[in-house]
Amino acid sequence: MPLAVCATPIGNLDDVTLRVLDELRAAELVLCEDTRRTRILLDRHGIEARLASYHRHNEAAREHEVLGRLERGERIALVSDAGLPGVNDPGARLIAAAVRAALPVTVLPGPSAVETALVASGLVGERYQFVGYLPRRGSERERLARELARWPHAIVAFESPPRLTASLAALSGAMPARPAAVCRELTKRFEEVVRGTLAELAVRYRHPPKGEITLVLGAAEPTRPDEAGAEALAAVAELVAAGVARKHAVELVARLTGASRNVLYTRSL
Repeated sequence: MPLAVCATPIGNLDDVTLRVLDELRAAELVLCEDTRRTRILLDRHGIEARLASYHRHNEAAREHEVLGRLERGERIALVSDAGLPGVNDPGARLIAAAVRAALPVTVLPGPSAVETALVASGLVGERYQFVGYLPRRGSERERLARELARWPHAIVAFESPPRLTASLAALSGAMPARPAAVCRELTKRFEEVVRGTLAELAVRYRHPPKGEITLVLGAAEPTRPDEAGAEALAAVAELVAAGVARKHAVELVARLTGASRNVLYTRSL
């Protein structure tokens, strides 16, 4: 039997597929992050199943045992506390190990906080980038904010309530006018989607809220080539004035902005 990777609700317990419920009923073992949370889902749908914990702190120890059971043909389902295992949740290691061992793996899709927030934000476009949880450390947050400011398409991230204020401050510092949405408690009773620019949201959330949070940044406003060139030239001029050799200044700005090195060097003379 294949390892069945099962998506579970991100909030509302009724947001589970019929295939997942059938798989959980039939499984000889259900691996889950928190047996207490998974038991609530199973009880809601009248399912009795044998549960075993599988989380970041024991996945290495569990791997050999689970692979052995799969090789013997046991029916095993893998779930996370919410959403699809392996996407910012435990499971990726076990799935990769099963694939390496040539054991079958099947994925039963379902709820996703990423897609739900993206659609609810009203900022969905043709492309988006998912960056997982934002960094805990301030310097890493600032570095990522500068990197994301150069990404022209929509961005989706997870964040914990206590760190939301600091993260919005870092993001708004790098791109204050970028449209964004704070999606809180999606699919739950107190679901809330607050939209605005990053600067506006940073003011709105000066005090951390409660609940699960998914943050969406909309696509950046396209910059006209002449404007982009003017900004890049200004950056080169500032670096040269600060004592950086013109060649090095041009290389740095070109790498950060994508502008042509030759054009920048010629126009900066």
